Order: sequence, then structure tokens, then C-alpha cells
Amino acid sequence: MTSSDLPNIDTGLFRAPTNDDLFAAAPSDHKPRILLLYGSLRERSFSRLAVEEAARLLEAMGAETRLFNPRGLPLADAEDASHPKVQELRELVQWSEGMVWCSPERHGAMTGIMKTQIDWIPLSMGAVRPTQGKTLAVMQVCGGSQSFNAVNQLRVLGRWMRMVTIPNQSSVPKAFMEFDDNDRMKPSAYYDRIVDVMEELVKFTLLVRDRSDYLTDRYSERKESAEELSKRVNQRSI
Repeated sequence: MTSSDLPNIDTGLFRAPTNDDLFAAAPSDHKPRILLLYGSLRERSFSRLAVEEAARLLEAMGAETRLFNPRGLPLADAEDASHPKVQELRELVQWSEGMVWCSPERHGAMTGIMKTQIDWIPLSMGAVRPTQGKTLAVMQVCGGSQSFNAVNQLRVLGRWMRMVTIPNQSSVPKAFMEFDDNDRMKPSAYYDRIVDVMEELVKFTLLVRDRSDYLTDRYSERKESAEELSKRVNQRSI
């Protein structure tokens, strides 16, 4: 194929992906950094208990984990982004290489506090896109029968935030029956599914984290950047 076959392409910016480029980066030797978010402020929050179980599993698989407590986080745009809880959340997002989002299902949807946390994470902070290329696992807990409304919505948000959302997911029905008096999850197929999801998340994070810049390098953005640079360099001095 010659350049004449693709007349709309800027050949100087067009790059065919290769194995050599994809695997050029040396693997990092630090623990995968995973941030876990949950979507309830209840004293006995089953979404929090679920991510605590997930964090234990992640730690056992060699990851470093941090949980964000959403209590005190204002509604999006109700306060300035300098609010301490907003700054805490954004710093944790920047620190992370992957995330776990777990929401209760309320009225057939994720909770408001879950959405508020995601709404406070910007698509860009200066020249940095804090979520782009990071991995994501989605989970939900249900008060009744099993549903997938919340995880489906979380997947939409993960895609919008340019995250690599793993194929597996967890939905725990009748969550109040799945935890014992010590707030530990009982043995069950639902617990085993969380093990599966966390195992998959660690694998994808190890695979992606050193290559996220390459994986998210796009022709259209290279072209836009080149055009912007040309305009800035060639503009007349004022």
C-alpha cells in the first residue's frame, strides 16, 4: 500500500503498531498501585466491606492498595476544587495505576456518592489525563436479587474516563446475607468471583501500566498537537 491509497493521512504522523514498540518499556518493579472507591456512607456499608475484601485479596497478590473515604466530599461543583477532600481524591487518582469502583444499586442505578466521586475526577489536569490508560474493575452490591445496572453504568463511565476496564465484574445479591458478624465475606460463589476479578485486575495492570502512554497514543491527537505547534511557532511576534 502506498501513501496515495490513503490521501487523507498525514504520513509523517501515521504509525503502524509493532510488537517492538509495544513491549519496549522495561517492566516496573514496584507493587501495582490500586485505588478502591465505594459508594455508600452507611456505618455498615456493604460496598465498603466488599472493597475491603477486594483490598485484602489485592495485597495478597502483591499490590499496594488505598481506599478513599467519601464522607465529607462535596457535590461536584458545590465547592472549589481546592476543597481538601477533592484534593485527597485527585492525589490518590494520580498515584494509582488501577482502580476498583464498587457501588450499591439504588433505584436501579449507582448511588449519588459514587457518581460524585467520579465527577470530581477531571478528564485532564493541565497536560495530564489522570485516568487515561489506567485499569478498572467494576463491582456492585445489591439489597435484593442480583442485578447489573450499576456495573453497566460504571463501565460507561470507565470508558468515558479513557480507562482500560477489565472484562470480568462482580455483582453481589442480598449483600446483607453475604457478610458475617465480623464484617468478613462468607465463602460463596460470589466471594470466588471477587477473587477472579481482583486476579484479572492485577494481571491487566501489570500488562498495561508500563505501556499506557503507547496504548493511548492516538493519530488524531498527534495530528492536532502538530497543527497547534505549527500555529504557535509560525505566528507573528506581538
